[in-house]
Amino acid sequence: MSSNESFWQSLKRGLSKTSARLSEGIRNIFGGKADVDQSTLKALRDLLISTDMGPDVADFFTQKISTLKFTDSVAEEVRLKLASEIENFLQPRSAPITITHTPHIILLCGVNGSGKTTTVAKLAHKFMKKNMSVIIGACDTFRAAAVEQLNVWAERISCPIVTGTIGADAASVAYKTVERAVKEPFDVVIIDTAGRLHNHKNLMEELAKICRVIRRHDEKAPHDIILVLDATIGQNTFTQVEMFSSFVDVGGLILTKLDGTAKGGVVLRVSQKYNLMIHAIGTGEGIEDLEDFSATNFAKSLLEI
Repeated sequence: MSSNESFWQSLKRGLSKTSARLSEGIRNIFGGKADVDQSTLKALRDLLISTDMGPDVADFFTQKISTLKFTDSVAEEVRLKLASEIENFLQPRSAPITITHTPHIILLCGVNGSGKTTTVAKLAHKFMKKNMSVIIGACDTFRAAAVEQLNVWAERISCPIVTGTIGADAASVAYKTVERAVKEPFDVVIIDTAGRLHNHKNLMEELAKICRVIRRHDEKAPHDIILVLDATIGQNTFTQVEMFSSFVDVGGLILTKLDGTAKGGVVLRVSQKYNLMIHAIGTGEGIEDLEDFSATNFAKSLLEI
């Protein structure tokens, strides 16, 4: 079995809470039915909302099911149709990170506890496996644990890292990282940033300053600003997207901890609401537990296909 197949098997297990809720719910709603009526469609809508898809997305899929012409097993046909529609829905919103510059500068943002720092290491490892040279900038300088954690990961995967003293100016660390990447040179720069929600103003100023100093080397940088989201947090997902988007030009998402939630439908809701690309997803703490997002595999995992 390839590592990609293994990952999606892991995702299927990870999404089991959501997929079990959906599959069981569909069987309960449509089992023994020869057709659908308004009461079954309402029950389906409620089921979809219970996975955090949200009313708008739930309405969209319920409408698609309402047009279905059934031939045999209604429950099974609903499940297959729903998987197909979810795949079609997510396909335009899924894309891997594409390296277009040298160095290609990626800035990761997200709140403390989102899995951001671990994702930095996973992302670095992913590019290194493609024979790209990678350097990490540890710009979460106010959190000693974050720098220490990143140092451990960097050593484990043999990836160069630039750090500063605790409390140092994060932008200066970012500048030194990019400066080294240009000189040596490196293919990819990954910048880890702070996620201190208790002080929005300082966080905003720090992120803006990091972007400014990076642009001294390349006016188009950062080339990707990616928000790392913990998929288990439900409604707070939207607060975080809106907050970070007000600070910097967030262009895409990496979703973590999908193995610990019955609310996997949030993936559809957040991509639809903000029209953001989903670049990758994580389902564990291992260095290999990050994979490019696949609309097909996600939809199949969500509906136990």
